[in-house]
Amino acid sequence: MNYDIIGDVHGHAYELIVLLNKMGYTLSPKGHYHYPGRMAIFVGDYIDRGPQSRDVCRIVRRMVENESAIALMGNHEYNAICFHTLNTSSNESNQGYLREHTLKNIKQHYETLESYNHQEELELDIEWFKKLPLYYENESFRVVHACWHAEKIDYLKSVNNDESFNKLGMSYGFLEKSVDKKSKEYEAVEILLKGLESPTPGDIPFKDKDGNERNAFRVKWWVTPVNATYKSISAPPNNHLPEITIELDVLSSIDFYNQNDKIIFFGHYWLDGEPKIQSSNICCLDYSVAKKGKLVAYRYDGEDSLNNSKLIW
Repeated sequence: MNYDIIGDVHGHAYELIVLLNKMGYTLSPKGHYHYPGRMAIFVGDYIDRGPQSRDVCRIVRRMVENESAIALMGNHEYNAICFHTLNTSSNESNQGYLREHTLKNIKQHYETLESYNHQEELELDIEWFKKLPLYYENESFRVVHACWHAEKIDYLKSVNNDESFNKLGMSYGFLEKSVDKKSKEYEAVEILLKGLESPTPGDIPFKDKDGNERNAFRVKWWVTPVNATYKSISAPPNNHLPEITIELDVLSSIDFYNQNDKIIFFGHYWLDGEPKIQSSNICCLDYSVAKKGKLVAYRYDGEDSLNNSKLIW
């Protein structure tokens, strides 16, 4: 079996169809895209930002249900699950949701809500999101949405029968723990789906791409941190951070990926420019389709080293 790993789609169904057609996928009589002998793997983030979240979910779900694709959970699917799940542990009369319906969170999810004609259809997709695995691994490569972290993955395996966790979905008990910032479940979900972060120098805040104020930045966990600056180690390079060397003890808690380890594919980081691999075993596939960038895939055919010529968009 050969594989096509596809980056963040974010509600851009037209671009997804164009990419699938370009790779030779065709519609079956059942109405799903397929390519005999190949399996598509989606890194997550099917919804939000773009206008066609519902249509993207139709395409990806049909492929998964007909065994022509594997779909991982992204942070936007996880956020949607929590946004639509009541917090039953609250003692307040108005129990609220696991993800608060603040103006910021509603704004982020608005395009998705607008793309669905029927509440029941949205609820069914939310239930499907719960069944999406947080990572994929075979003997040749790994796939995760934002960050491969062996310790957190081992923890998830220890507290959840891995087979049921990946195939039967997140239980309410797990979801409730995952929103508790003091829990190991929160740490695992936060890192796998949102990435590793480090404090800004002096905890000085900056505004992210959505205008939200932050005092921690996403770290390029896939690079060798020696002689890195705050700006160069941030993902993507953050112009609010200084070009001064970051001390290694500041990064001591970061589990940087081994450059000799198994091939890894991921998304999440809003890269721009000409798509390229990060190294012979590391490939980020998020090239900002939701900001007029590119929807990118890597065509993996069993090679030991990744090659830029295998990227397609």
